[in-house]
Amino acid sequence: MTTHDQTGQSDAGPQRPQLSRWVRIMAIGRNPKVTLVRVVILIVTCFVVFKFVLLHIQIVGISMLPTYPDHSRHFLNQLAYLWHEPQRGDVVGIRLAGFHEMYMKRIIGLPGETVAFVAGRVLINGEVLAEPYEKTACDWNRDPVKLGPTEYFVVGDNRTMPMGLHTFGKVERERIVGKAIL
Repeated sequence: MTTHDQTGQSDAGPQRPQLSRWVRIMAIGRNPKVTLVRVVILIVTCFVVFKFVLLHIQIVGISMLPTYPDHSRHFLNQLAYLWHEPQRGDVVGIRLAGFHEMYMKRIIGLPGETVAFVAGRVLINGEVLAEPYEKTACDWNRDPVKLGPTEYFVVGDNRTMPMGLHTFGKVERERIVGKAIL
């Protein structure tokens, strides 16, 4: 029940300013200057992370099926290889021309190794490479390729594609932009 004072106003009146105060606190915080500083820090952090650390990419094509579907979106960690070199099995972004066009491939050969395909199996220095990510058999054959001291051998996961339609092979370390995440 609402009571009225001598001026005729009810007790319900002061609740409205109380409600707007809480809305303002939720929207901009108790101290607008501190909130503004936090927003600026958040914007700068997002800019730095998405400009220099994480690179957003979209897969175009079926060469990485079934691991990465056509038109799926992912991030490359551009700092992944700051303290160590790329490893066998890593999925990496490879720069073609600038950062607007890249391939996304899996590293199967490391610097100094010899890579060959025999009856669909990958041979590294003459030994069969275990590829748990490879889900379908293929019939590729390719003569051995010796990698240089700064070269990696990359290939997509979809080896059911005809070999001639698939882009793969040697890539220089400097063209590897980062490691795929998400």
